[in-house]
Amino acid sequence: MKYTFELLGVSPVLTFFNEQQKLREEQPQAKVEYLANRDCTLDAFLGSVEDVCPTKGWPGDKVVETVINFWMNNAENIHYWNSRLKDAGKDSLLVARVADISGLRSTFESLLDA
Repeated sequence: MKYTFELLGVSPVLTFFNEQQKLREEQPQAKVEYLANRDCTLDAFLGSVEDVCPTKGWPGDKVVETVINFWMNNAENIHYWNSRLKDAGKDSLLVARVADISGLRSTFESLLDA
């Protein structure tokens, strides 16, 4: 299996929490996971990914490698979102998505079918 990781944006804490609750109710077996951290650091997202992998049944080493590769190859993107996070203030989180690529494809296709 292949995995993908992307930084998506900045969100208020409460908004992110509410959206997570809705997603878990609507798609409890989704192969997509949204992560959020107060810090835009590799360590913060690696910690989040390591927490998620066992619950999703994902191989931690492959997912961690995906996050590290993203971090190594997207410095400009990371810098941009780090700036937006600082601009948003202390009650905001940086949101990212990690997913099994086939699961992400299925999620996108279901949106088109709706």
